[in-house]
Amino acid sequence: MIIAVDFDGTIVENKYPEIGKPLPFAFDTLRQLQNENHILILWTVREGQLLQEAVDFCARHGLIFFAHNANFPEEDRSTAPRKINADLFIDDRNFGGMPDWEFIYQAIHQHKGKNLIFAEELVARENKKKKKWRLF
Repeated sequence: MIIAVDFDGTIVENKYPEIGKPLPFAFDTLRQLQNENHILILWTVREGQLLQEAVDFCARHGLIFFAHNANFPEEDRSTAPRKINADLFIDDRNFGGMPDWEFIYQAIHQHKGKNLIFAEELVARENKKKKKWRLF
């Protein structure tokens, strides 16, 4: 599976443009997903030097992404579309917010080989377990 992963607020605390502390189990989970042959792409708003800082930070934590803000490492970003091709996007700004990394890992494993209805359905289920709330 190709998985696009945001950086700020997803792998690390959101302290943009600084780099926040790693979120619990983020690096462990992502390294495990790589060990299971998932392809990880760093998908972030960071560009230029800020992107390089994020890439270097991840590398120091043992996580090397297949590509950064692109489908392939050699892709010419000046002519490529900004949208990337991924089976799953992990981002703190999804509908329902950022679940914890254990939940993300379990959701990927429970739905391996099936169509993923990930963000809205699974996060909604998790939120329902955690608390009851009303929109209005």
